[in-house]
Amino acid sequence: MAKAHQRINMAIATLVKSIQDIMQKDTGVDGDAQRISQLTWLLFLKIFDDKEQEWDFLVPGYQSPLAEKYRWSNI
Repeated sequence: MAKAHQRINMAIATLVKSIQDIMQKDTGVDGDAQRISQLTWLLFLKIFDDKEQEWDFLVPGYQSPLAEKYRWSNI
């Protein structure tokens, strides 16, 4: 079980590093603080999108509080 967690942690670290490398090339992103806030927002949207798929299935009449343009599936 501990090895599975280590693999997951390593995969997440690799993913975050890849995203950081891409964001560092973007001239519209200025500094680590801005990159961190944008990365945090992207991770939130992804996690929230996964939860919304679950809620769509489990909660009758579920409606997202997010406008369509802010949803992960529309990025």
